[in-house]
Amino acid sequence: MNINVFVYKSLSKLIRFIKNKIDRMICFIHLVGNGVNFKEFRSSGVPYIMLARGGMLSIGKNFSMNNKIEGNPIGCYSKCTFFVDKGAKLTIGDNVGLSQTAIICHKQISIGNDVKIGGGVKIYDTDFHSLDPIIRTSKEDMHYKAVAPVIIKDKVFVGAYSIILKGVTIGENSIVGAGSVVPKSIPKNEIWAGNPAKFIRSL
Repeated sequence: MNINVFVYKSLSKLIRFIKNKIDRMICFIHLVGNGVNFKEFRSSGVPYIMLARGGMLSIGKNFSMNNKIEGNPIGCYSKCTFFVDKGAKLTIGDNVGLSQTAIICHKQISIGNDVKIGGGVKIYDTDFHSLDPIIRTSKEDMHYKAVAPVIIKDKVFVGAYSIILKGVTIGENSIVGAGSVVPKSIPKNEIWAGNPAKFIRSL
């Protein structure tokens, strides 16, 4: 190996090691400071966490998240985002891994055990705005947004850059293809993909 390459690789590895230690400490502070109920975790980078007063975020054991390009180099440069509104509840089970994922919870989002969520996935349990154009352009807009729980059951795999919309339940073992928009529920043991997501085949 060229000496310059060796030195560069060695220094890069050392820098990553130090940065990961610092990131883990900062991540721990963010979790504790926001009142998150969590067990052991692994984190590349530091997520954005916002819990409104009365909101609840619970994370199971062996949780893994990537918040920077080095953690999952698929071209997504954002960090994980966890927003839990007042009185809302976000529950993440055991052995869950996610990368650069945004989870916006205004009511209830539940993620089961052994779930893998790909880079850049978005999970929303709200429309954010009223569907009525008059209300949407008024100061009352946020008070009339539709919300409905999202449930992702055990051993689900959600492909990169997919969007899971309000009211959706994804059954056990099912797979959502990359880049899909999921506006309705998916039964267990099925593959769905597309915009809007459609049934591809059974597992």
